[in-house]
Amino acid sequence: MDVAKFLEEKAPLIDKAIEKYIPRKFSENSVLFKITPPRYSYNVKTLNKAVAEPIWDILDRGGKRWRPALFLLICEALGGNSADCLDFAIIPEVVHNGTLIIDDIEDSSELRRGKPCTYRIYGLDIAVNAGNAMYYLPLLPLMEKKAKLPPEKLRDIYEVYVQEMINLSMGQAMDIAWHRGIANADDLSEEDYLQMCAYKTGTLARMAAKIAAILAGANRELVEKLGRLAESIGVAFQMQDDVLDLTGKEFAAKKGGVGQDITEGKRTLMVIHTLKRASSADRKRLIQILNMHTSDQALRDEAIAIMQKYGAIEHVKQTATRMVEESWSAAEKLLPTAEVKEKLKAFAEFLIKRNI
Repeated sequence: MDVAKFLEEKAPLIDKAIEKYIPRKFSENSVLFKITPPRYSYNVKTLNKAVAEPIWDILDRGGKRWRPALFLLICEALGGNSADCLDFAIIPEVVHNGTLIIDDIEDSSELRRGKPCTYRIYGLDIAVNAGNAMYYLPLLPLMEKKAKLPPEKLRDIYEVYVQEMINLSMGQAMDIAWHRGIANADDLSEEDYLQMCAYKTGTLARMAAKIAAILAGANRELVEKLGRLAESIGVAFQMQDDVLDLTGKEFAAKKGGVGQDITEGKRTLMVIHTLKRASSADRKRLIQILNMHTSDQALRDEAIAIMQKYGAIEHVKQTATRMVEESWSAAEKLLPTAEVKEKLKAFAEFLIKRNI
């Protein structure tokens, strides 16, 4: 399976589906107003400026759209019709981009995908509200199509959504607390980090897989196993992000330079691994640089060198590969055909071995 080509083919379809429910310009005929018609007036110009414009500003910056692509891949693999699943595939993607807007505010970031962050362009108030709106607007397909879905499926999908949105907030809380240097940030275990990632980055991949499997009629065991596989892919994707932040110049340029996670003081798995193994002097120095929240490239390079000294980057790559392999072993025997297995495995390997 050519995963890059698959992603390239699905991205415009996904964007078209998003635009169906969150148009670039609201009108009186928008799905939103058909489902919840306003009592007094439409105010489309206001909503276009304060909602549609900032939302599409972030969506138009790109992104791999791999979560909805995984959604469609699972739906098709389990015998579902991808055309029937497409509208629902927007849920994890729109939520993901909403989290980016909010994350950038919480991290005081400057750049997102090579452009000023949303709050830098539109202001804090507009950005917070638009980001929050993106947590709920992609549920419009569920509201529009509820008469066509069996009540049990609808219930299960909403339950997955609520559970995963709670997890998302728990993961973000952990991440914020650690990179602010509170809550024993310098004594974390690898399990602490993996739980944060399972909450934060694994959540939307897990949501995509589980909702797709529910729509395709999978039994509860397969829904859970595919959710676990997708979670491990999401966590491995985050680990690769962490690695690329330190090693990938093209990747890092879009975020504001190599070592942006060091500027934010993030306790990545590479930091945790190093702090557990470093000499007292190296440990103290790495913590000192992280707590500076510095943008000085020389200091960031010094921190990277300390992590490289203790094999942290290679350790993270090996951990990511092992996690996906373990969850793959659990899910593989439940998948219906060899073709399905090949496609899902290729998809996972592509995401955790990418260079950008």
